[in-house]
Amino acid sequence: MIGLAIDAIAVGDRAEITRIASDADIAAFIEAVGDDNPIHGDRAYAATTPFEERIAPGIWTAGLISAVIGTRLPGPGAIYLAQDLRFLKPVKFGDVITARVEVLEVRSERNRVRLRTVCVNQRGEEVLSGEALVMPARAPVVYERPAPAFGAAALWLLQPWAWAAQATAACAMLSLAALPALLPRPRGD
Repeated sequence: MIGLAIDAIAVGDRAEITRIASDADIAAFIEAVGDDNPIHGDRAYAATTPFEERIAPGIWTAGLISAVIGTRLPGPGAIYLAQDLRFLKPVKFGDVITARVEVLEVRSERNRVRLRTVCVNQRGEEVLSGEALVMPARAPVVYERPAPAFGAAALWLLQPWAWAAQATAACAMLSLAALPALLPRPRGD
């Protein structure tokens, strides 16, 4: 990834990313931020709402805008200064969301860029819109994500051991749950 400096950014420049609002990603987000609103995680509760099903947190959708800014335009080294958001439609689990930014204004003297921000679903419907103010890096930033400590092959090879550990833990929990039934009951004299 390359972070752009202000002199490499022009009005009309655009960038985007696309993600699926998957169960795993939304669950991880909810867990990470502690958003226990049942509209996001409880199918039975969500069925009683006007949406009739679970919806992704609005800030998860806004986070996709942050990902575009931090990885594409301006990219690594950019600092978010402000964001105006309007949530227009719910994002449902399984929706394919494309987050886009477009440069509206470049303020070279202050090292600031004003961006139009929008997220659309797979039907082309806007689900979020707004504007952001960001400060690009002062010089281009070339960034490569460090490789994980374990490669994908090592994690794949360790997966059966993880399953075995989970099965052992489940058996232990079941044994503890059954323990009161196995203990002698106190007698009344």
